[in-house]
Amino acid sequence: MIKRVGDIVLIQLSDIDSNIYIIGDVAIDSGTGFNFTRLMTALSMLKRDLGDIKLVINTHEHFDHIGGNGYFTNARIWAHEDAVPVMEDADTEISRADFFGGSLHPMTVEKKLKDGETVKIGKREFRVIHTPGHTPGSMCLYCEKEKLLISGDTVFADGVGITDIPGGDPEALGQSLEKLSELAVEKILPGHGNPVEKGGSKIIKDILNAPGP
Repeated sequence: MIKRVGDIVLIQLSDIDSNIYIIGDVAIDSGTGFNFTRLMTALSMLKRDLGDIKLVINTHEHFDHIGGNGYFTNARIWAHEDAVPVMEDADTEISRADFFGGSLHPMTVEKKLKDGETVKIGKREFRVIHTPGHTPGSMCLYCEKEKLLISGDTVFADGVGITDIPGGDPEALGQSLEKLSELAVEKILPGHGNPVEKGGSKIIKDILNAPGP
């Protein structure tokens, strides 16, 4: 399935694959890699192919977001510095490759992103925001000019990423949500599910302030 949020293209391959966002020649996350044919079909509909993608930025180190990295043969890989050991060592436990029934191969991460760093994606500048909790290397990308947050699995339209898994930390996730609640956010592009097209800050604050179980 292909959706558009302005000039950003969202590719949704299956229920278990992460959302893949295409911004120019950059892909944000790559799915599990299980649905190669669907990915090729989607790119073909966009009059693109795998070789057109020059950079993959992974929002965190889970298999459903990094498993398809290798299909983009011309692409460099960037990720938060705390996600890199799992990716380069092909850690099947923390990446959850074993949970998804996938095979993870070591990959080279060209750029190890740091909290607060600015990266340019197409015409936009994004700030890297380290948001551990779902995983140690989770990050969001924030475009202040457009009040746009690419949130990975830190926050969705209706909740947050799970923490009862290896590498999960509910206290850290709460602190990450506090950090995000201080931003002016209109649109949220999450790692799964539908994008939020308006009122992102309210959603983040409502999730943060929701009563616990």
